[in-house]
Amino acid sequence: MSSTAKNPASPVASPLEGRRVVVMGGSSGIGEATAAFFAADGAEVVITGRDQGRLDAAAARIGGKVSAYRVDAGDPEAVDAFFAGFGAVDHLILALSGAKGGGPFAELDLADLAAGFDGKFWPHVRVLKAALPTLGRDGSVTLVTAASAHAALPGTAGLAAINGALQAMVPPLAVELAPLRVNAVAPGLVDTPWWDGVPDEQRKALFEKVGAATPVGRVGRPEEVARAIHMLAANGFITGVVLDATGGANLATGR
Repeated sequence: MSSTAKNPASPVASPLEGRRVVVMGGSSGIGEATAAFFAADGAEVVITGRDQGRLDAAAARIGGKVSAYRVDAGDPEAVDAFFAGFGAVDHLILALSGAKGGGPFAELDLADLAAGFDGKFWPHVRVLKAALPTLGRDGSVTLVTAASAHAALPGTAGLAAINGALQAMVPPLAVELAPLRVNAVAPGLVDTPWWDGVPDEQRKALFEKVGAATPVGRVGRPEEVARAIHMLAANGFITGVVLDATGGANLATGR
């Protein structure tokens, strides 16, 4: 080993300590879990969402250097105003979820599909454009998409279009915006509050069915996806990557 090389086993400060991290969509689920990982590393974390009460509750659960701002990512003026008055950002996490666009293609309401793009695709694009002037050249952007982009599951063509459009942007953005790094994490089925609107028995049956068909034998947990997001932000040598976090559900053989 070179005399100037560092032993990776030696205790060193986290590359995220003291950095400024914005998690858009950080009031629950994957976004909240992600914010918690950054906060545990000593980062200055800002979480945003549409409900100030939920944001404040999430900030209290996370602890550390966490602040919460109500920002509706679907409101261009609110997004522009937030970043215009915010200052420098080192890492931006876009954990903005949409609820529309699913269902059998023959019955798919095109207005619902458009609403799905309005709820997820356009907010991701809008936020990234507004944030660009604030992002440090040695920082990163991580999008949270979904495995539906390439899962080939019946009833998900609309969702595949929305998430696939976002994932298709990652490689060219990584080159165009370099040295700023751009990556994405594509979760499979994850047990988050997003599913709270589904009746308990129906949700349990769905999770058991999907989990049984997954190599790891279960659905995901928010903190598992959050750890993948955290890794992409912390690793300065990874860019242009869409990382699957599916428990192997995307594998051709499956189980």
